[in-house]
Amino acid sequence: MSLLVLDPKQPFQPEFEPLIREVLMCLKGGLGANLHSVYIYGSVARKSAIVGKSNLDMVVVTKSTFESNRATLLNTIKWRAQQGHPQVKGVSIRTALVNEVANLDSIFTWGFMLKHCCVCVYGDDLAECFGDYVPSWEIAKHWNMDVEDWLSVYRTKIVQAPSREELVRAQIVIAKKLLRASYSLVIYRDKRWFDDPMECGEVFLKYHPEKQLEIDRLGILLSGRPIPKRSVIGLLDSFGNWLVQQYQKTEFRIG
Repeated sequence: MSLLVLDPKQPFQPEFEPLIREVLMCLKGGLGANLHSVYIYGSVARKSAIVGKSNLDMVVVTKSTFESNRATLLNTIKWRAQQGHPQVKGVSIRTALVNEVANLDSIFTWGFMLKHCCVCVYGDDLAECFGDYVPSWEIAKHWNMDVEDWLSVYRTKIVQAPSREELVRAQIVIAKKLLRASYSLVIYRDKRWFDDPMECGEVFLKYHPEKQLEIDRLGILLSGRPIPKRSVIGLLDSFGNWLVQQYQKTEFRIG
């Protein structure tokens, strides 16, 4: 069964369309002929963004590097979003070169992302370079086999968070990662793909109902409610380490 793709004809939520237009204008003005294509991913692409809480997540593909004005351009876009668009928490931009994306080596990374997680909003859609994908362990491990590294990084971020705001920000990021990694662990059995973190957790529980408490706690972290550091670290150490071990076992069994 081929995985579903996001409908490019379905309009974005009206609250986010002005910001998308403004960012595209900045990118066109700053990159000119070097700009190849632009994509939206995340909750805005899924048309499920929450006003005042969601980010605008984008992929910008260029024909050649733009190191000379990269920092200035991206920082300007983020600053303008913060000043004039309170409907988003911020703008996140990933960049790539055309020859990196349209490459067989990128089939499970950029190829899968553009095909199933993004909507092209400008330029030639590179998702068309790739065929249909089916749920597989290859997809799961390319996207989440790094969960152990994420746990290490975000455990430190949470321990060292100097403010409530930074603590909550770190909680949300690692909660998203663990919920998505949970579903990816069973994707080869479930034969579907979900990007929404809570949906990932809900479907994962069909295969591991004994982890209900852990998924519920990840949902609390994802909600943005500040939780004592000791409790967050306990969850990362217990459920996170279990998840890492399950990935290692599955990789050993499936390869």
